[in-house]
Amino acid sequence: MSTMPTPSRSRLLRSALALLAALSALPALAAEPGGTLARIRDSGVILLGHRTDSAPFSFVGQEGRPVGYSVELCERVVGHLREAHKLPGLRVQWVPVTSANRIDMVSAGKVDLECGTTSATLSRQERVDFSNLIFVDGAGVLARADRAVKRLSDLAGRRVAVTAGSTTGDVMRQAFKDRSVNVEIVVVRNELEGLSAVESGKVDAYANDRVILLGLLRKLKGGVDFVLVDEDASMEPYALMMRRDPVFRLAVNRALSRIYRSPAIVEVYNAWFGVLGAPGPLLAAMYYLNTTPE
Repeated sequence: MSTMPTPSRSRLLRSALALLAALSALPALAAEPGGTLARIRDSGVILLGHRTDSAPFSFVGQEGRPVGYSVELCERVVGHLREAHKLPGLRVQWVPVTSANRIDMVSAGKVDLECGTTSATLSRQERVDFSNLIFVDGAGVLARADRAVKRLSDLAGRRVAVTAGSTTGDVMRQAFKDRSVNVEIVVVRNELEGLSAVESGKVDAYANDRVILLGLLRKLKGGVDFVLVDEDASMEPYALMMRRDPVFRLAVNRALSRIYRSPAIVEVYNAWFGVLGAPGPLLAAMYYLNTTPE
């Protein structure tokens, strides 16, 4: 009776190692067990965080639903996720967040992707993750025209409001310190409260990202004249915030890259910033540098 030859232990070991190497080389495209994509696939719902008052990026429109530049980008990202991961029935559930609680909402799993005005910073990356950049802006200061504020140095001895939970507070403190300008920083809950504080005279100026300040100015109905101080205090790199999940981050970045490579990004920009003209050199470079090829 003939017998099959028995492979040596060394041959078995080499075969096993070769198999492990081949498996490890496969791209991580499938949703990891317990990961964001797996949860989205199982529930059929993606949780998108939005701001209620951060026009023109993320706010509640006249019809009572979230709208804005960041909101529209997120909606287009979800469209790509439906297609790429064969989830035609994927539904969006919008979850309101504030500048103060947005990081906690994401890290706690109450939001899968935050679509607002969050700057991607190194300290925040200790708790959460970010997509590729979606916008670049700079911190600015809004003041009443009758306060004669043209430069940051004109605010010496005055009160300047910043939004709770934003990076602007630390940025402005450092900007004033660098210029040896003493001011009192006043924390407000949101953008509309900051605008109201300036309008009523409770503070002398309100600091936030320049595009957000421009959005606030467009909401005014007259009565008080405002000016934007002609001096940038920082550069703010906006990104979509998510939990630490490399598979989900890759899926989001793949969608953003496709958007940036297509006319879609021009449509989204023009819808919310067309009145300001074409993208500036910094923003145009950001779009170009994030057209990552497959």
